[in-house]
This record gives sequence, C-alpha cells and structure tokens, in this order.
Amino acid sequence: MTRIVISSGHGKYIRGASGILDEVNEARKVVERLATELRGRDVTVTTYHDDVSTTQSENLNRIVDFHNAQTRDLDVSVHFNAYVETEKPMGTECLYITQVALADMVSSAIAGCGFIDRGAKKRTDLFFLNNTEMPAILIEVCFVDSAADADVYGTQFGEICDAIADVLGGEGDPITAPDVGLDVTGSVSWFGGPDDEGVSPGEGLAFISEIEQQPELFLPYQPDGTSGLARRLNPHIHYVACRWDYDETPREQLLAEMALVRNTRTGMALTAFPADWGPNENTGRVADISPGLMDDLDLTTDDEVEVTFPYREKGVA
Repeated sequence: MTRIVISSGHGKYIRGASGILDEVNEARKVVERLATELRGRDVTVTTYHDDVSTTQSENLNRIVDFHNAQTRDLDVSVHFNAYVETEKPMGTECLYITQVALADMVSSAIAGCGFIDRGAKKRTDLFFLNNTEMPAILIEVCFVDSAADADVYGTQFGEICDAIADVLGGEGDPITAPDVGLDVTGSVSWFGGPDDEGVSPGEGLAFISEIEQQPELFLPYQPDGTSGLARRLNPHIHYVACRWDYDETPREQLLAEMALVRNTRTGMALTAFPADWGPNENTGRVADISPGLMDDLDLTTDDEVEVTFPYREKGVA
C-alpha cells in the first residue's frame, strides 16, 4: 500500500502569497481534501500544517523534520504561486528534483481542470525538495493573484483534488524514485537531416549502424550526395543526442526507451528518440536535437533545455 505524507506550504504565522486567494488557507484545504480522496483509494496518508513556527527557517525545518520522521513512499508539499495581479490565466505547475515523470503527470492532471499547464519544473534551490529523504514533489496549484485562475479554482476545487489523487493514488502501487540514467540541463542546438552541413555526407551515428535498428528515425530515401545515417535522419521526427555514459545508459537501453526534452523557459516537454552521442563538449551545449523538435518546443540555438532519460510514465516498468 502506498504511504504519502502531505503538508501545506508556509504556516499559521509564516504566511505565504496572498491576493485573490490566500496561499496558506487554500493549501490547507487542498491538503485535507486530497488526503480524503487518497484514503478512498486505499492510500495511507499523513497530513501536516505548521501552527507553531514564527520564522521562515523554523517553518521550513519543522515541515521537513515532520516528513522525515514518518514512514512513507512519497513526500508532497502543496503551495500556490504568485506573480502580479492580473485578469489573465497563469496556470499550474509541479516542481521536482528527481520525480520528473510524476511531476509532469500531476501538472497535467490539474491543468485538465481548466488551467494552463506550465508543466514539471526542476528546482534545486528549494529547501523542501532538497531535504526530504524520500521522493518528493511540490505542487503549485495555481496563481493567487490571477482572477482567471481563482475562478477555475473556486469552481473546480473538488475536481482538482480528485485529479491529483488519481495520479498519486493510481492503483495503490508504491511510488518509487525513477531509474534516471541521465538528467542534464543546459544549452541546445540542432543536428541531423539533409540540411545539416555540419556533418559530413558520409557521417554515421554513434550507436545506430543500420536503419533497421530504429526505422522510425529515418527518411525513406538517402538524400542526394550523402551516404551516412546522420544526413538521412528525418528532421521532422523528435530525436536527441547527448553525451551518454554507456555504463549508465547502455546502447541497448538507448534504442529501447525514450528521453524527455523540456524547454525550461516555457515548461513544455516532448519525448524524443535517443539518436546519437554528442554534442562535442567544446560547444558548451548539453544536447543536440532534431529541427522538428526545436520548432515544436519553440526553441532556438543556445536556448536552455532539460533532458531526462529514460522517461517512463507512472506504472510503466
């Protein structure tokens, strides 16, 4: 049976964001309703709200200490975001360090209730995510200062909690840390296909020597004046090259599983086939991707991306 500890962000005396909504008040409501929904799915849930702390440092340590004192499979913190007061919709997101797939599903589930999906966002600067000892996510339900978000939240409160519970509860299977072989963030460029004059006409690929190994990646014809697989890549297919460590991500695994490439500016993410080793470390970039993936993620050369491999949906072995 899955065991989850859920806490509300901030505290009774250490208030969070406020606007049309009050973060502390609403986070507490979400935590308790979510706990009820999860218990109905046979999940063991412990909740926590800080009614004691009078400083931010005490608040953060008290919340994390409570989580770490429990026996559980997953830690969840519920927050609400803030930016500037606006009538426009701002959306929902879910923050993580290791739980990219779970965070992505939670953000998508909440967005399905009527919010913009800002997606899963890796954050390595948050005390809660850095110091809880089990897999953890931090949910930013919506923006307290967006009138559009507040309207959706008010009318869809139950549906939001139900949607989160569907992801976290699932079939009651324990939630474990993903088997991540690569998780890098940095600048990106594009490669491959008939128009890539940065590779020679006969250049091959690092771990694909025959089209039959990954036929989805290639054009049905060899472009004129070329003989190598790099120039035969279909530029419209989503593929990615990183400096894979074959001890951590063996060639066989690269051919069998997908990566997730995320535009860190927008939060948008799409899956991609691993296709090659690169780019050269001297470029300062962490990944090269297909022209089609560059377009679909609204990227230009040297924009920042996060690449995670393997990417697996919850429940997929």
